[in-house]
Amino acid sequence: MTRITVAKGDGIGPEIMDATLSILQAAGAQLEIDEIQVGEQVYLAGNMSGISAESWDIIRRNKVFLKAPITTPQGGGYKSLNVTIRKMLGLYANVRPCMSLHPFVKTKHPNMDVVIVRENEEDLYAGIEHQQTDEVVQCLKLISRPGCEKIVQYAFAYARQYGRKKVTCFTKDNIMKQTDGLFHRVFDEVAPAFPDLETEHWIIDIGAAKLADTPEAFDVVVMPNLYGDVLSDVAAQIAGSVGLAGSANIGEECAMFEAIHGSAPRRAGQNLANPSGLLQGAIMMLNHIGQAEVAERVQNAWLKTIEDGVHTYDIYKEGVSQQKVGTKEFAQAIIDRLGQQPGILKPVSYANSQAIELPVYERKPAVAKELLGVDVFVHWAGTDPEELAQQVGALATPELPLSMITNRGIKVWPNGFKETFCTDHWRCRFLPQTGKPISKQDIIQILSKAAEHNIDTIKTENLYAFAGKQAFSMGQGQ
Repeated sequence: MTRITVAKGDGIGPEIMDATLSILQAAGAQLEIDEIQVGEQVYLAGNMSGISAESWDIIRRNKVFLKAPITTPQGGGYKSLNVTIRKMLGLYANVRPCMSLHPFVKTKHPNMDVVIVRENEEDLYAGIEHQQTDEVVQCLKLISRPGCEKIVQYAFAYARQYGRKKVTCFTKDNIMKQTDGLFHRVFDEVAPAFPDLETEHWIIDIGAAKLADTPEAFDVVVMPNLYGDVLSDVAAQIAGSVGLAGSANIGEECAMFEAIHGSAPRRAGQNLANPSGLLQGAIMMLNHIGQAEVAERVQNAWLKTIEDGVHTYDIYKEGVSQQKVGTKEFAQAIIDRLGQQPGILKPVSYANSQAIELPVYERKPAVAKELLGVDVFVHWAGTDPEELAQQVGALATPELPLSMITNRGIKVWPNGFKETFCTDHWRCRFLPQTGKPISKQDIIQILSKAAEHNIDTIKTENLYAFAGKQAFSMGQGQ
């Protein structure tokens, strides 16, 4: 018997959760349930996070959370509860299987069976944003080695446990050589430990095009957070419908399972909603807690129901479907088919499935770190880089000369082009040609001079070498 936390959510959430739980109970799932309230009512009661401290305690105690979709009220100040839960509980892996149900659910890709494994905690979703000038705002993209290692290790371990053949990595490391470059390097480092699995890497743009056009070419795909968020929805939709897909959010201690669709308040209370997405999340939960036999019974009964043409309104199609049913009736149809297997769709086997255990991350020994220079970002409303270079050049020290100015990443001084459009946000790089380390006192001198000359410095980024290797990007056009 496993104790889990359940939240019925908002909109269609209560209906699809009741349907899902009725199926699990009928299938013999060994569950004890603690129900909590999260979402709209908690927000509107004045809790801007959408969850109470008491609910946090229950989730953390039970470790397993089955959550229906919630509604976040419109207006400023309300935080995304999904993102909060994922990050607070360290749910680093988001897993979304996307499988075609052809010919019973319309799709252009009848042989599609892809699992998207998305990093879930960092990347641009750190949400660290600042307005820096009148014209420019920034969002910091943070990629860490432990974040990369955990998600890549999980993708390979998942592929092996579920009998997959290939793991593909998507990044944009031809442009973001430091951040996406680290993700790709870690993928290449981990791959040799799984010689039974084929591996490949695609640049995200052509990879996404290939996934949308020929998804049967992929098996398990692992990628950073933002790409994974976008492409997991694309993959679910082209497989048949976002409404049929569930997801798992896996951490070292806790896990959350859910549908990937929203709360659909316009469909609430009408016995219309398709519970399949949440049910798919619940099946992943059963595998996670070691109740693989029950998960297998439920999944095969669900496939048999789809195959028999018993469909809710969202996937009902004349000439293919046999019966249009509501939420409750769909759940009962699945219950009636427990113990049966599909005849056309491929039945599943989850023999010995359980939570995937990964090695604990071990921090690598620190390497030699040398300070080589500094990028000083300046708010300046002028338009001539030569004029700015004269002003900023006066800040240089003999040890730290001005070497380059960029605007939105493109080099505009020295030898810039007059055709390059510039905003009021300028990166001024101070970097000795000798490559010898400098001290932070050199940087302080530059910033002190900037204050004396009324130059508006808005941020700095130190330029380092790690183990003798340059660890910062060049300017575009350099």
